[in-house]
Amino acid sequence: MTTRQGPRWTQSLLIGIRGDDSDAEGSRLGLPEKGPGSVASWPRRIGAITIDWMICTWAIAEGLLRLPAIDYPLAGLGVFAVACLLLIGTTGMTFGMRLTGIRVATLDGGRPAFVPVVVRTLLLCLALPALVWDRDRRGLHDRAAGTVVVHL
Repeated sequence: MTTRQGPRWTQSLLIGIRGDDSDAEGSRLGLPEKGPGSVASWPRRIGAITIDWMICTWAIAEGLLRLPAIDYPLAGLGVFAVACLLLIGTTGMTFGMRLTGIRVATLDGGRPAFVPVVVRTLLLCLALPALVWDRDRRGLHDRAAGTVVVHL
């Protein structure tokens, strides 16, 4: 079922948005094929989340807060969630995203509001929604929040 704004956020995952398979990633969203504002590549996204995870678990949870992972297994995840909420909610990117040259944006290119950032962060912490993506490299967490990860 489609709405006036376009297909439901689950439609392209379940039955596909009508379009040619040769369409460039992000073109269905009105994003450029390459350069600033284009959909972020997988190596950059994986690099960003790896950097963020290391900062949150080792540097902050274990180093600053002195919460060893063996005794507090969810401490790193909690710090990661708080960091994502604060950083994406205020700057549109985390430290890892900044280092890899990507950011989270709304579909019109702006910075996401607080509620979509909360939705995106909660789903990202569940991991599974981030592992299911569509042809535009948008995971379920980005689709539910109405966001996309783009190059700076």
